[in-house]
Amino acid sequence: MDSQSTRKRLTIAISLTFFVLLAEVVGGILSNSLALLSDAAHMFGDVFALCLSSFALKISSRPTTSTKTFGLHRMEIFAAFINGITLVIMAAWIFYEAIERFQNPSAVDSLTVIIIAVIGLCTNLGVLYFLKDHGPHSHDLNMKSAFFHVLADMLASVGVIIGAIVMMTTGWYATDAVLSAGIALLLFWGARTILSDAVHILLEGVPKGISVVEVEKELTAIPAIREIHELHIWSICSSIYALSAHALVNDQKVNQVEPVLDEIQELLKTKFNITHSTIQFESRLCQEGEILCDIHH
Repeated sequence: MDSQSTRKRLTIAISLTFFVLLAEVVGGILSNSLALLSDAAHMFGDVFALCLSSFALKISSRPTTSTKTFGLHRMEIFAAFINGITLVIMAAWIFYEAIERFQNPSAVDSLTVIIIAVIGLCTNLGVLYFLKDHGPHSHDLNMKSAFFHVLADMLASVGVIIGAIVMMTTGWYATDAVLSAGIALLLFWGARTILSDAVHILLEGVPKGISVVEVEKELTAIPAIREIHELHIWSICSSIYALSAHALVNDQKVNQVEPVLDEIQELLKTKFNITHSTIQFESRLCQEGEILCDIHH
């Protein structure tokens, strides 16, 4: 899907989610429901994630410059990182309030909670429809995190509805605090995943699903390549992978190794989704002859 179409879908999703956010804040205050306010906080996380995704998508499309030779693709990762930190802060606040509310439960207008939560659930289903192309198998970290935000919020809305029915039928208002704590844990879980992936990319980690050993094995299977060393694989952003390596070949003219370079690039693209590669050909082994090498300060 092209970026313009994705941005349009994001705009619709942001508008719908923001509408429900306002409804849940008002409904939570009127009904005295911490669970509904917690779900509103989760909704805020959704809006924030979707806005960051839209911003990152727009800014990453800008061309490279003489000072930013990889462009601004990594803004996507910074956006996801900020999103994860925000989720942790909100989850901590909700968990603290849930403990207070559990110790001193107060009456909740369960009917109002059910009405608002049902509206939220229906809206989440609509937003998931617009984001369905960026689900669990998406390579875009920011869009995937936004998808899981909304999915988790949908599950939270279901929990709030069930909890409100329990409070309405039993009068056990501590259910509101228990639900809030559950939503907080959901936020913590989502934040951990997002932060883990973002930090891995910021630390130039090997993209998930790619094995350095497997890449080296595939490259050395090319007849013209005798050895691969000083191999580096990293992510420019969550959907663009890069590689640099030294390739030991027989002594020959530069134009004779051009077909080998084409074969390497095609192999990397088709088998490992690595679209940006830099290969240094050598006719004799350099000082650093290991497949991996340390970079010293």
